[in-house]
Amino acid sequence: MARVVVVGSINMDLVTLAPRFAGPGETVLGERFLTVPGGKGANQAVAAARLGAEVTLIGALGDDTFGEQLREGLAREGIALDYVSRIDDCGSGTASITVAGGENEIIVVPAANARVTPAQVEAATDAIARADAVLVQMEIPLESVEATLRLGHRLGVPVILNPAPAQKLPTEWLKLARYVTPNQHELAILLGADAQQDFRALMRQAPGPVVLTRGGEGAWYREDGEPTHQSGFAVDVVDTTGAGDTFNGALAVFLHEGLPQAVRKACAAAALSVTRLGAQGGMPTRVELDAWLAGRP
Repeated sequence: MARVVVVGSINMDLVTLAPRFAGPGETVLGERFLTVPGGKGANQAVAAARLGAEVTLIGALGDDTFGEQLREGLAREGIALDYVSRIDDCGSGTASITVAGGENEIIVVPAANARVTPAQVEAATDAIARADAVLVQMEIPLESVEATLRLGHRLGVPVILNPAPAQKLPTEWLKLARYVTPNQHELAILLGADAQQDFRALMRQAPGPVVLTRGGEGAWYREDGEPTHQSGFAVDVVDTTGAGDTFNGALAVFLHEGLPQAVRKACAAAALSVTRLGAQGGMPTRVELDAWLAGRP
């Protein structure tokens, strides 16, 4: 069983289904409203847990109803929450998501997620030292992202940096990550480059290994040679929310099988996830993923 540590955000997603996105100053009648657990850290932790990993989450929740609900849900998934702190006099993170035509628009309010500290990361040194892989994203303070990268590097544990939401980072940080997992837009921002460049050229400019997600096209990955393509899987898309988080969670779980196999299984898990509604609601189990892949070469 793979052991995965996730350092990242925990949100309650406030999801509105609509026939189309509203323009500036426009009101559109929605079709349905839901509150569902989310946050890139929590999503990736759930994805990894459902795929059979032993998962520890490092993060923060507010002293509110959402916080209680989110903690209970994560516990039901079997995720270790020893390093998830409760912040008094602070709300839990939220993401307001509009889904229309199979695509989504998202506004995130960090709240308690902005209080995840480097000290929390250091306190989890023993858990990180035992991990097969560590996942970290950028919905928490950058100093905590840096602390995770440095600690994983010091301990010799591979850290997967999912740079979302993206911003330019020091080259040194990118070198500390075992893999960086952006889309084309995020990679251009990370490198301070032109997003209109060919994505393969951008991958060659990166200072370390890159796994680049390309939606339905699949993914491209590069360690020290030319970028290699892993095809996507054709499915009927219902909701793309959480597809990238499913990909990253799966990549961490299967990394010990080698990068090509891990990327293939991550693409498959992400494809399965978009066939159902909700970030975590669509994430497949290990049994579902194995059965789905069994008939595919």
